[in-house]
Amino acid sequence: MIRIGLLGAARIADKAIIQPAAKRSDAVIAAVAASTLEKAQVFAKQFDIELALGSYEALVTRDDIDLIYNALPPSMHAEWSIKALQQGKHVLCEKPFAMDAAEAKAMVAAADASGRLLIEGYHYRFHPVFAEVERLLKSGELGTIHTVRSNFSVRIAETPGSLRHNVPLGGGALMDLGCYPLHWLRTLFGSTSEILWAEAICPKPQLDSSFELRLQFPNGPLCYVGCAMSEHLSRHHDASLYLEGDKAQLEVLNLVAPHQGHKLCLTKDGETHEYQIKGDTTYDHQLEHTLSCIKGETKPLTGGRDAIDQMQLIDDAYIAAGLLPRGLCK
Repeated sequence: MIRIGLLGAARIADKAIIQPAAKRSDAVIAAVAASTLEKAQVFAKQFDIELALGSYEALVTRDDIDLIYNALPPSMHAEWSIKALQQGKHVLCEKPFAMDAAEAKAMVAAADASGRLLIEGYHYRFHPVFAEVERLLKSGELGTIHTVRSNFSVRIAETPGSLRHNVPLGGGALMDLGCYPLHWLRTLFGSTSEILWAEAICPKPQLDSSFELRLQFPNGPLCYVGCAMSEHLSRHHDASLYLEGDKAQLEVLNLVAPHQGHKLCLTKDGETHEYQIKGDTTYDHQLEHTLSCIKGETKPLTGGRDAIDQMQLIDDAYIAAGLLPRGLCK
């Protein structure tokens, strides 16, 4: 039985790990830690968690926890992931992995030194829909990909305490939303790319409410990336990927959360075939992958060098747009 501790009484924890764990017989949510004991107790009662703790330190130092789910703000990912690893815990850390590449390197070094797993929570990565995109690309059915368009946009209203609108906590559209299409592209076409152009709209200093990029992968396609969390957008997110090859084209609608409804549109010789891929929630697949890694049955698909390169690209994108990397905004 893998005993999971929640680092932070975060709203995302319910669908990201509490619900998936409840479906399994090999994992249990054993404890939750929050900034105050009262907050942890309220959360524990709401989700029927046995143990509530009033400090993060109290959780990571316990010897009856195997896996830490780190859902703290990005500004706290490095500190508490490293402390958990040093205490012999495996860590599933929410995206974005860190505030910048320097923090990511320190986190990966701590994981290597501890011999424990540090997995980044790009939950889409573990779903059969993304595996289908990879299959089509590798099969050659699309031919040579020359142009890619990717986007993740949704309205995120600014509310009191909203970390997505708080730059020192790691906020911004690129950190919260744009990280997804960047990760899609890096996973499909290689870890490094050249930034040809970048531009951000900032309603407040350093706070990007929208971000656009053009990337070129070595011997690969020209990629257009967009993301936005502006107030004028729909509450329904647009998470789309379009691959244009010289043999066929593929459009994927809702690549971030395909379990909420998705569509793959494959166009070849003027005919379009629309279809779907069966699967559980992305979070079910993520937990399955994490537990399989802990059991030694498979290797992690995220974390490690991938996480470092991902944060380096985000750093470089902010700089290219004339902004500071988040690690310099604390």
